[in-house]
Amino acid sequence: MTLPYSPPTWAQHLLSPKYGRVALAHLPTPVMPWACPELADLGVEWFIKRDDMTGNELSGNKARKLEFLMADALGNGCDSVCTIGGVQSNHCRATAAAARLVGLEPHLVLVLPNRDLDKEVGLSGNLLIDRMLGAKLHFAAGSDYLKYGGDLGAMDKLNAAAVAKLKLRGQKPYVVPVGGTTPIGTWGYLAAVEELRQQQMQQLAPEFDVIVCACGSGGTTAGIALGLRLAGLGSALHAVNVQHQPEAYYDLIDKEAAAIGAGSGDGTAREWLTIHNGGALGYGNTNREQLEFIQRVATASGIVLDHVYTGKALFTFCEYARTQPDQFRGKRILFWHTGGLPGLFTKVDELVGLVPAPERLTLES
Repeated sequence: MTLPYSPPTWAQHLLSPKYGRVALAHLPTPVMPWACPELADLGVEWFIKRDDMTGNELSGNKARKLEFLMADALGNGCDSVCTIGGVQSNHCRATAAAARLVGLEPHLVLVLPNRDLDKEVGLSGNLLIDRMLGAKLHFAAGSDYLKYGGDLGAMDKLNAAAVAKLKLRGQKPYVVPVGGTTPIGTWGYLAAVEELRQQQMQQLAPEFDVIVCACGSGGTTAGIALGLRLAGLGSALHAVNVQHQPEAYYDLIDKEAAAIGAGSGDGTAREWLTIHNGGALGYGNTNREQLEFIQRVATASGIVLDHVYTGKALFTFCEYARTQPDQFRGKRILFWHTGGLPGLFTKVDELVGLVPAPERLTLES
């Protein structure tokens, strides 16, 4: 079931995955011209890389990381997988699907507000897919998340508590941190950068002045940032954090890079990318202006972004670009679409007033 993996030549000095990968994603994902209506006054030429098309039950960017993580779980003889996220976590849903595909039992620790702990959580958005996949759900209190620090480290502590209980039951769970952000998971997007490089060499994609992506747990951004630097592609990377603060992500990316063998000669995260703060509203929270933005982009371009990751990331980047017009005027920009569509279904009530109203068809008598 697992396949061998050979790192690209520019990553040979890094610590490669011991157990290779499992083929989960539909790769390569296409790079396409994109009729994004934003920054038209700057003459921006938009392209999009469709990692929302990786498959594995709409897993988006998660599928690339999970290919390496599931191979590692199998290689270590685990019988289950335990990971953590918010109640509408794309990562948890993707992990559940990947685990079932390779024959492991998925356990999902979902952090809920205290007021919802004893309620029926329903079947909206990602929860529908989680529960249809038979994932074992473990609800953690939001107050415990805050007690442990209210950050990515707090999520790992809650996950560890669930893992400890599974071990007491005699299970051998594979621990997947929030977002799948581990040194092994980082290989998913190191490989993705090589995929993009090959597409450019084969003239399936042009060279880009700027690449933009969303940053949730930081693993995808770490792989892209380090990969662009080592592969020498020369595109300026702009990431948007959708929770916490940019400084935490610079530090996380440096830590992930060091853990897979990047040295001082490879530079640091602050040299590799710019991170813009899109987390002011809090994780998963949005407002009417952002939802109107998502609707406008969908109508103009045929690409539906979500309110947690991609929509918030593009919105925040465009806001920044308008404050620095000379930096982006006439640039060719690639938006790396990392998926996340199912979560948007939780915003139905707020979107009703933004989408076009239907028109009744009347027939002539």
